Amino acid sequence: MGPKVDFAELLAKGGVILDVRSKGEFASGHVKGAVNIPVDQLAGNLKKLKDKNQPIITCCASGMRSASAKGILKQAGYLNVHNGGSWRNLTKFEK
Repeated sequence: MGPKVDFAELLAKGGVILDVRSKGEFASGHVKGAVNIPVDQLAGNLKKLKDKNQPIITCCASGMRSASAKGILKQAGYLNVHNGGSWRNLTKFEK
């Protein structure tokens, strides 16, 4: 897993939670303030994430799609990307 990441600190520094589940999954429940871009549409929607230095915490249902999303973002030059795993784990950081 690597070093422990302080998600609250990342969010306090202007970070964003990126939920990469489908629109339907997102509509059925999500972290308040999260941005929804399904992982299969992420590569075509990178312009929605303008600042490549901004902390981005990816999440999905279990952590698998968010890991894929992290890889896509890293490959596109985003520097501060973290896999948050399940969106339910991040609800304690709601804005």
